[in-house]
Amino acid sequence: MKGAKAIFYREMIIFKRRIGKIIASYSLSPLLFLIAFGWGMGKKFKVEGVDYIAFMIPGLLAMSSMNHSFDIASEINIARFYWHIFDEFMMAPISPSSIVLGEIGAGMVKGLLSSFIILLLAPLFSVSIHINFFLIICLLLNTFMFSAAGVIIAMMVKTHADQSAFNTFVIVPMSFLCGTFFSLKKLPKILYIIAHFLPLTHSSLCLRASFLNKALPLGSFVAMIGFSLLFFYGAVQAVKRSSV
Repeated sequence: MKGAKAIFYREMIIFKRRIGKIIASYSLSPLLFLIAFGWGMGKKFKVEGVDYIAFMIPGLLAMSSMNHSFDIASEINIARFYWHIFDEFMMAPISPSSIVLGEIGAGMVKGLLSSFIILLLAPLFSVSIHINFFLIICLLLNTFMFSAAGVIIAMMVKTHADQSAFNTFVIVPMSFLCGTFFSLKKLPKILYIIAHFLPLTHSSLCLRASFLNKALPLGSFVAMIGFSLLFFYGAVQAVKRSSV
């Protein structure tokens, strides 16, 4: 665990040096979504029995925490391709699981910070915030899951162009097709089925249920745990292969 703490500490030092710019960048996108959809549509439409803006905010939490947690992949790629610091991690007496845990922890901090900013912005748009145990657990699972996925992709890609292509063809479509901004019931049946094979769908469903004080969809909660374990295992194996 000392290795994981050391890697996490390194990432946090870099994070702290850029904290002002990071907070500003993390705030801009959610604020634009809230202005565009909140003021424009929030009180005029209802989705699944609630005002649209109240429906949208949990989806925004899911999407934003996914994007910023997964962004650890970019940080790893910079360390690999330019600074070659990741090569030093590989040569140090640190286990692959410790490397993965350290990077996941850093990704989770970024995802949780973006979520905290959204929760701070929501009352400005007349949305009541209900922070409860399951909302926190679901946010932790979502950030863990996509941080682990970020480590996998960072180990697989060979260039920044590969990383950008993955974001374009996987992360961006998933951001908008997994029930973040509209009800999954509106999707054609085939897309509805496909959506349930994507991890962000289950994050959106669980976060929305928790945020709106509804019954937690146990199937989706179990799916989040399953994806988290699968991605963590995949991340450890990816780091092991890259060190060979």
